[in-house]
Amino acid sequence: MAGRKLLVIFFLMLNLISVTFSFSAEHPTARQVLVLLDDLSLKSSHSLFFTTLQSRGFNLDFKLANDPSIAVKRYGEYLYDGLILFSPSTDRFGGSLDMDGVLDFVDSGHDLILAADSNASDLIRNIAAECGVNFDEDPSAMVIDHAGYAVSETEGDHTLIASDDFIESDVILGSRKIEAPVLFKGIGHSLNPENSLVLKVLSASSSAYSANPTSDLLSPPSLTGTAISLVSVVQARNNARIMISGSLNMFSNRLFRSGVQKSESSNKYGKSGNEQFVTELSKWVFHERGHLKAVNLKHNKAGETEEPPVYRINDDLSPYVLKTLSTDQKGLYHTSFKVPDVYGVFQFKVEYQKLGYTTLSLSKQIPVQPFKHNEYERFITTAFPYYGASFSTMAGFFIFSIIFLYNK
Repeated sequence: MAGRKLLVIFFLMLNLISVTFSFSAEHPTARQVLVLLDDLSLKSSHSLFFTTLQSRGFNLDFKLANDPSIAVKRYGEYLYDGLILFSPSTDRFGGSLDMDGVLDFVDSGHDLILAADSNASDLIRNIAAECGVNFDEDPSAMVIDHAGYAVSETEGDHTLIASDDFIESDVILGSRKIEAPVLFKGIGHSLNPENSLVLKVLSASSSAYSANPTSDLLSPPSLTGTAISLVSVVQARNNARIMISGSLNMFSNRLFRSGVQKSESSNKYGKSGNEQFVTELSKWVFHERGHLKAVNLKHNKAGETEEPPVYRINDDLSPYVLKTLSTDQKGLYHTSFKVPDVYGVFQFKVEYQKLGYTTLSLSKQIPVQPFKHNEYERFITTAFPYYGASFSTMAGFFIFSIIFLYNK
């Protein structure tokens, strides 16, 4: 019994959630998104972006950011699964929505897209800061790049930049390479070093800096080079996803359709990479890609298929077992180990974390009991000296008794 090995197998079928099947884990068919705008004219000037969302089955509810009828929650239930804030200059939301309401919306597992620009209000900046993104404190600053700007007949201050420094992740940006640079005109931000959940998706070049383009640079800028993030994403511990962009123009029809040529480059593109970049990134934000689901989690003894209600001690290892799961590259993960020789209530826990994918945290509770009295081995080899001592004592006492009784 002491050498018997128990095989514990975890079947984890990690399936990407399909576009046609699910938008959120709790509401598989709910695809309601609230869009808050500074100006209703954004519906037409950014219509290509909104059309891509609607073509994928999302129901968009457009409201002005100061609309007094705004409500994301009613009777304790959220009315929307996603929130898009295209209202960078808004100082205060209408209705019952405020900064805490937006953060509670994310804390409840819902997704957020936030776009700012040079007119970003303290409200928008504070929401971004709570998500681990710090916009340049100078309200007049914009990202400037004299080496990586987009060649244009009208943009002379080099604030329209062409960036192709993307995150290397097919899960976040899709498997099809974005060939053309992305046009960006807006404000830069840095990432909070204490927040490990925020990632740069689009970065500025090493020659970029953040400053006021209309005034002379009298002191070193606070944000420079690749430390400047143009677009960042966050995946919270509850798997809610956030996208934060320093440019509202990046989503506009004008930049979607615009051709692009990066300075000091001979490559000309008839269309910028904006539409592909924003579309693919929004698929990730709204869990159309990179959403994992675990099914058929089970454990069993070696050579058996049924899941036992209890295990026995002395199948001997440690009460704390850390194992890396093996995989067949088809979604099946498994491992094996011996049950610890300490009885009590234990948990089988699985923690799965990978860039771009939702985090899986699974557990199953199982008791480990000591052996019953009739389950122990009758004779243990290591106890033979003790057996010998006991029997020799009994024999010696018997011989002594004979001699004592019958010896005259």
